[in-house]
Amino acid sequence: MSQPNSNIEKYKLAFQEEARDLLVELEATLLQLNEDRTSIELVGQAFRALHTIKGSGAMFGFTVIAAFTHNIENAFDEVRNENLAVTADLVDLALAGLDHIKALLDEATGSDPADPAVGAAILAKLEKLTGTSAHFAAPVESTSSPAAAGITRTWRIHFAPGPDLLTNGTDPLLLLDELRQLGALDVTADTTAIPALADLDPHRCYIAWDLILATASPAEAIRDIFIFVEDACNLTIEPVVAAPALASAPPVEEPRTFGRRADDSTGSAANIRVPTLKLDQFVDLVGELVTVQARLAQIASHSEDPEIESISEEVERLTSALRENSMSIRMLPIRATFDRFRRLIHDLASDLHKEVELSIEGAETELDKTVLDQLNDPLMHLIRNSMDHGIEAPEQRLVAGKTAAATVHLSARYSGASVLITVSDDGRGIDTAAVRQRAIERGIITADAQLSDRDIFALIFEPGFSTAQQITDISGRGVGMDVVRRRIESLRGSIDIASTPNSGTAVTLRLPLTLAIIDGLLVTVGEASFVLPLSNILECIELTRHDIQSANGKHVVNVRGEIIPYIRLKDFFHIDTPQRDREQVLIVTTDHGRFGFVVDEVLGDHQTVIKNLGRFYKDVQVVLAPPSSAVEAWH
Repeated sequence: MSQPNSNIEKYKLAFQEEARDLLVELEATLLQLNEDRTSIELVGQAFRALHTIKGSGAMFGFTVIAAFTHNIENAFDEVRNENLAVTADLVDLALAGLDHIKALLDEATGSDPADPAVGAAILAKLEKLTGTSAHFAAPVESTSSPAAAGITRTWRIHFAPGPDLLTNGTDPLLLLDELRQLGALDVTADTTAIPALADLDPHRCYIAWDLILATASPAEAIRDIFIFVEDACNLTIEPVVAAPALASAPPVEEPRTFGRRADDSTGSAANIRVPTLKLDQFVDLVGELVTVQARLAQIASHSEDPEIESISEEVERLTSALRENSMSIRMLPIRATFDRFRRLIHDLASDLHKEVELSIEGAETELDKTVLDQLNDPLMHLIRNSMDHGIEAPEQRLVAGKTAAATVHLSARYSGASVLITVSDDGRGIDTAAVRQRAIERGIITADAQLSDRDIFALIFEPGFSTAQQITDISGRGVGMDVVRRRIESLRGSIDIASTPNSGTAVTLRLPLTLAIIDGLLVTVGEASFVLPLSNILECIELTRHDIQSANGKHVVNVRGEIIPYIRLKDFFHIDTPQRDREQVLIVTTDHGRFGFVVDEVLGDHQTVIKNLGRFYKDVQVVLAPPSSAVEAWH
């Protein structure tokens, strides 16, 4: 008996995860609907998401969530039936309802209980808005169609649950109850598959149902009821051709079969959900394999055994393919992260009495999930600053010759081995004079300091810096931009600001595609090996004794007329090795300009594992490994 209970709990957890994903999508849909209130497609998307949460919640025992969602679903059903118009008040109530559903989900996972008064207040406002009764009671059975004003059609439905339906926590009778809410339902149970009592498995569903449903709802509404279990059952829905109720109906549709997807004929799922912990463990193991492969390659390079060399090359090929595959699994499009801020902008615009629209570009750009997970706070701070400091009130924008509605633009694009994420607005821009004066007042710079606009913009990232005259719930505490800088630097990224008075501001984050394994350039100094990130290297040039003498002993090199300073790694790491007649200078690009690193030899490309040494080494700036060990890079 413990196994079925374990399965039920597993699928309850799966429902909670699916419900949270649906709420994110539903939130984005509602915010789009607020901008395009005549879109039938968006109304349908919202209704189907609510319907799925309600039906699935009821099946898995989340009756409070199902009942509350049922009331919001009814409101959007009224919109679908053209009995109710989409208004800002309806969207705001639906968004508040989403927040309450999230609170109910949190309560189910052991967090603080949701406030029932909040839910009751939302339903009271919903009842007043729609003119229909709204309550927390579970959805009741209906003997008449909710769309009784439409043309009634008769449908023949065959519903044969899969053998594991019950152990997954699904109650098929609840699905039949939902069908009754669409219209008059005639039910016939097919019990021919029930075995002898001695062979009966109490956890298996042997019964199928043949159903006749008379309803004004379309086939899509019928299918929606089975949306959460369609991959675990055999389901057919087809119109009854000769039924009298269909005399005035449109031409008969071709029978449609709903159930397992066409690409699922073998019974395997098209997608599976994997815990993040397991994925991280998988990538860690791939990283260890890359390290072992590097050791094998070193041994093979000094071996005269062709068989060992052949094995090393094959392992390198397979490791490279596995590495690319594991990295691709961790890569996710940034769309979900961007869409999450639609609600933030909607709420802030309302609080600040501003008109703001969100535009998105490059939403399909992919980033490592580890990077994406840590982007939420920096982007939130940037958007809040833009909304509060950058964007003017509608009347101020009109005076300045702008449209009353401002725009916040989120964009992402690839740049080599990095991704550039930009948060921009068309507001007033950064007041460099105000930033400079505030920096002087706080003693960050002197009054006679000569600073470029870029230098002044950099002052914004100083700890505690703020030009706000009043502290509000949105900004003014001087912690936002400092938090952004520290978080982005922890991701091995950088920040750039561009701003034009009365035209707006753009903050660009440069981030690595992944934090796990990078492409590097392997170099040597004496017997020591080093790896430099390949994405930062611009070129490699030769340094001779004559070049050193020409620079009068200064550590600079002339690259096509540009004087670039360099660091000799043998001196920096105190490596005792004879001075060579010819050395190599790697020209790299950084946030502070171009610099050179002088090394003895450049060996070539090298896959490098990035590992964290733990808190014990958090203040250690340099780590040197023994020359004989495999090359790794830590941060």
